[in-house]
Amino acid sequence: MTHDHDLELRPTAAQTEAALNPPPGRNGGDLVVETLAGLGATTVFGLPGQHALGMFDALRRSDLRYIGLRVENNAGFAADAYGRITGEAAPLLLSTGPGALTSLAALQEAAAASAPVLAISSQIPTAGLGGGRHGYLHELPDQAASFRGVVKSVHTVRTQSQIPSAIAAAWKSALTAPHGPVWVEIPQDVLLAETSLPVVTAADATPDDLPPRLELTAVAAHLLSHAARPAIIAGGGVIRSDASRKLRELAERLRAPVVTTPGGKGAFPWEHPLSLQSWLEDRHTTDFLEDADVLLVVGSGLGELSSNYHTFKPRGRIVQIEADLGKLESNHPALGIHADARLALQALLETVEERTDPTAEERVRDLLRRVRERIDAQDLTLEQDLLASIRRALPASSPSFWDMTILAYWAWSAFDAKGPNTLHSAQGAGGLGYGFPAALGAAVADPTTPVLAVSGDGGALYSIAELATARQYDLNVTWLIVDDGGYGILREYMTDTFGQATATELTRPDYVALAESFGVPGVRTTPETLESDLAKALAEPGPSVVVLPAVLRMFAPTHLDD
Repeated sequence: MTHDHDLELRPTAAQTEAALNPPPGRNGGDLVVETLAGLGATTVFGLPGQHALGMFDALRRSDLRYIGLRVENNAGFAADAYGRITGEAAPLLLSTGPGALTSLAALQEAAAASAPVLAISSQIPTAGLGGGRHGYLHELPDQAASFRGVVKSVHTVRTQSQIPSAIAAAWKSALTAPHGPVWVEIPQDVLLAETSLPVVTAADATPDDLPPRLELTAVAAHLLSHAARPAIIAGGGVIRSDASRKLRELAERLRAPVVTTPGGKGAFPWEHPLSLQSWLEDRHTTDFLEDADVLLVVGSGLGELSSNYHTFKPRGRIVQIEADLGKLESNHPALGIHADARLALQALLETVEERTDPTAEERVRDLLRRVRERIDAQDLTLEQDLLASIRRALPASSPSFWDMTILAYWAWSAFDAKGPNTLHSAQGAGGLGYGFPAALGAAVADPTTPVLAVSGDGGALYSIAELATARQYDLNVTWLIVDDGGYGILREYMTDTFGQATATELTRPDYVALAESFGVPGVRTTPETLESDLAKALAEPGPSVVVLPAVLRMFAPTHLDD
């Protein structure tokens, strides 16, 4: 008996002829780039190394666009941002040992933020695998072990025939909710050896859906429909699953106020009458959420930042929708729904009943007024004015990427992102150096709009080499460096805790002159001229640097009050 699907697998005569007579001069690296192209990749990031040269040689025989950065960790940050902006798995090509290990911090951030990154590394020759000490350059007893606790999945290749399947499986893993980084490693000799295998054509690696269990969404819909004071916390899962519109529809149907986490910035309109904005590091907001009799948490694990440093003690029922099974009910007991945010919100929209609540908008206005009064009482005009200047200078559609710096900490709470997937930071893993290389990756993803990077001078020094990358590829990124002469937030933490700071002060370069030495225009600005200088830099094509000498302060924490 012949079935239809049997016919679909039967190659044409032309396909058979091509498979039997592959073009000469190909190696294992060609199988890598052919598989990536077959999966739909158009751009790869990375840094060459001796063991990985087979992959990089194959790039010149492919149509893939290569973006080379100067440090592997920065290449990882760029791939992370490319994945966030496009929703695709961004390939990251690396060499063995030191090159691979240097990417770990970036992969940790991608894992924390659920950014799809497909890292492909070389390995020592096959004869050296297995844990023996053979003395190969870059040798590690078990390179993959360094990545298993960071990435979603690890795939080790030992023969050329395994390459297409391993990369396709990794691609699928990276794009199955929750998104995340994955790791593939291929020995040097496998990459370099000539291959007689057919050219890799389109590969099927469609990610699996993660739908909710309908009996759980039925209970959740009942709880929310009959709540007296429902509220919603929207996290990064809403952004990654492109569920912002469904979130808004549900909030409006339930008349439920919405607060967004740092990772969920822009998931709900900032000026919406039901928007509690992002003031999670505020006791007034914490109290408001604790008072909710039903709290819907979508795409957040209610971690440290999202729970006001674990001082949040809910009194009502929690409904938690989370694609990462490890985060489900990890901090608070809940009606846990293991699902992609978009699919779960759609299920709720189909089953919830419309609520009326004439007090909801007034309660939101009252909360925001109390937050504003608390901040206004702290003499923090400079910090608020700087954020306002940045917001006015930055086009509404432009993405921004923020390093771990005081202004970024302000942005988590006080910056209007103007839309989903436009504000990104390293708040997941909290490593320095994210802002500028990530912005470069976003500019590669969409060269039609300017991109803003924000760093302190301490974080800037982690990625200053990438000014060469920005110039080489003429990437449309404006880099705002707030220069306070040290690690400003650590200086503040240490002073508050110990009475004085140690190891926080930095000797730093003239950033304007340094930028210009790379052929990148730079300007030194002031708080008064920041808006005009930043707007001008963003309007000019290509990279630019704006340096703001300023010492900033954080708003007073409220989690210590307990």
